[in-house]
Amino acid sequence: MRKANRRGPRFTATIAAGALALAGTTTLALAGAASAAQAAPAATTYRFETLNNAHDVTFNQLLGINSKGQIAGYFGSGAQGHPNKGYLLHPPYGQHNYTNENFPHSVQTQVTGLNDNGVTVGFWSSMNTASMSNNNFGFWEQNGRAHNADFPTGDAASPPVDQLLGVNDHDVAVGFWTDGQGNNHGYEYNIKTHRFSTVNYKGDSLQATAINNHGDVAGIYSPTAGATDGFVKIGRTFVQLSVPGSSSTMALGVNDHDEVVGTYTVGTGSSAVMHGFTWKPGQGFTTVDDPHGIGTTTVNGVNNAGDLVGFYVDSTGNTDGFLATR
Repeated sequence: MRKANRRGPRFTATIAAGALALAGTTTLALAGAASAAQAAPAATTYRFETLNNAHDVTFNQLLGINSKGQIAGYFGSGAQGHPNKGYLLHPPYGQHNYTNENFPHSVQTQVTGLNDNGVTVGFWSSMNTASMSNNNFGFWEQNGRAHNADFPTGDAASPPVDQLLGVNDHDVAVGFWTDGQGNNHGYEYNIKTHRFSTVNYKGDSLQATAINNHGDVAGIYSPTAGATDGFVKIGRTFVQLSVPGSSSTMALGVNDHDEVVGTYTVGTGSSAVMHGFTWKPGQGFTTVDDPHGIGTTTVNGVNNAGDLVGFYVDSTGNTDGFLATR
């Protein structure tokens, strides 16, 4: 076993707005309103750093970051014999600052989100099958004590799928469950009161992926059969997020400034490429690619300082976690 994690050199890159499919402008579709053209934002400079847990340098995903710079993630691809194993990474970043976090007696665990008060959320499985069609159960953890949090339903998929994906500082978490027909249903879960509420939009299949301290929710939904768009619900306003020219857009994180992050795909099949993005109200989309993973980048989390975490596929085929700071 290696004594230190594989940490790639830090790269400074200027991420220009309007790259690739963005063509210098962005359209923002508001519920019940016509799309409005938005000016491209100024270029943003990020410093990228690869952060991988040495227990498995072939597969790491970083999924959330809080204002203290603590990062939630996991290693292991989920293939049979290669289970997901959750962790937290604390600054200063190094192998000695990874803390394992796995739901008790689970076979697989992903830690997907965290807040500033020591609460983490995620999902776990009792299975690690060759088909990778495993049961999922949502959970939250604080002070070393883990608790299940599954939306109460009488129409669960088989095997059941329930995932908590984000949590704010008011201890309100968000996630989704899948019904027997394969439709996803977003929800909020108040950890303090143990109460669930639904997150939906026009009855579409929807996943709630992140929530900020104002209660604004980001996520993914299907506006039409076979289509995938992102969204952010700011107050009572539902904002559809679709990168122009993309075949799909997924919103995966949101901070208190309503800066949304995620990934979009250009093309389909073997020619498809994925790029990370940020989106800000009144400014629109900006493409973000890790310099080692251009065309394979996903941005999954953002904190109030605008620091980003996510993952990419490198030239050897490994999935690497990254941190991007301004």
